[in-house]
Parts: sequence; C-alpha cells; structure tokens
Amino acid sequence: MEASKGRYGYRRVTLVLKNKGFKINHKKVLRIMREESLLCSKFKTRSRKYSSYKGQIGKVADNVVNREFTASKPNQLWLTDVTEFRIKGQEKKLYLSPILDVYNSEIISYTLSYHPTIELTNTMLEKALGKTKDKNNLIIHSDQGFHYQHSSWTSRLEKMNIKQSMSRKGNCLDNSPMENFFGILKQEMYYGVEFKSYEKLVNEIERYIKWYNEDRIKTKLNGMSPVMYRLHSA
Repeated sequence: MEASKGRYGYRRVTLVLKNKGFKINHKKVLRIMREESLLCSKFKTRSRKYSSYKGQIGKVADNVVNREFTASKPNQLWLTDVTEFRIKGQEKKLYLSPILDVYNSEIISYTLSYHPTIELTNTMLEKALGKTKDKNNLIIHSDQGFHYQHSSWTSRLEKMNIKQSMSRKGNCLDNSPMENFFGILKQEMYYGVEFKSYEKLVNEIERYIKWYNEDRIKTKLNGMSPVMYRLHSA
C-alpha cells in the first residue's frame, strides 16, 4: 500500500533497507527523509471511539489477561474489539471487527458491516476458528460490549473450550494492543483522506489489512511483518 509506505518512520525504513541488504545508519536515513520531506505527518482529525457497551445483558467474564499481553506461540491469546468509520456528509457508518493474535500482532480474521450486529462479531469468530487448527489453551479477550456478553458468543467459546476474558468497564488500556492497531490503521490510511464512497473505504481497509499482515514490518518483530515472523518462527 503506497500511501502507508510513505508514512513509515525512519527507523522502519532503515530496517526495510537492511532487510534488502543495504548497510546504512538510521541517522543517515533520517537526514535523507527530512531532505526529501518523507517524514510522517501526524493528522489532527480523530473519530469518536465506538462503544458497544449496553450494560450487563449477559455473562461478564473475569479479566484473566490483566494487561499481560504476551504469547510464546500463535493462537494462545487473541484480542478483539469493534471500531467505526465515517465519511463526512453521509449518515451511515462502517464497522470493523477484527481478531488480533498477540503473538505477532497478525489480524487472524475480520468482518466489515454497516451495522454493529451480533452477526458482525460472530461471523468474524467463525472465520478465525475455521482457519485455526490448534485452539488448545486459547484465550479471547475483549471489552464488555454486548456482542461478547451475548449467549451466541459465550456458548460458542464454551463449546470450543476457549477461555473468555474481558476488560474492566470503560478501561481501554485493558485492551491496548487492539486499540493500538486501530490507531495505526486509521493514522496510516483513514485520517486526512477524503473518501468519496463507502465502497472505496471498504476496499482500502481490506487492502491495508493484507498489507499490514504481509508487508508492514515491526521493530518488535525483528524487522519482519506479522506473517513473516510467524513463518520464520514455525
């Protein structure tokens, strides 16, 4: 995704160059990026955070994770949440529901919809479970949104012997890696961009998630993308 590549920080650019065999110092990369006006610009526009909390309407799980966002292998700890997108001047909204694997920050599955329904999250869950063979000792962590209290969600996890964990009410730090992904996604492909249609926005989100998984390198993953790290560690 070209727009996202143009917003890489100089340290990530240095890692990309080193991965391609170039021997270069990060200070030199910073100097060149400054000279060529390639440094990331921070947008001030922010969208209101979507909240799916509607009180206690079902089962509220304990905060098993308790901000311990670590995993020694894939499919030990998944995080999920829902975020919304808006196009200026249009009434409807777009909702994104992803599952993130804490091991390598990979987006395992996601769904997009114009309505934040139970189907949005349940379909995402089924997609993730369908592509995952090893689900032993898996924990899924979320906030206390109505999607995750609903019997269709809790009963599915119980049937699969998957442990459920929930953040404390109104505490976004209890699910910070998921919030961080939403922030990165919106910073790199949404904020500051004027989308003419929701069809275009959907297409860009889908392209971004594919690029994020397969090509966007992370310093904490030794300069590899989430998929590269998983395959390298297999």
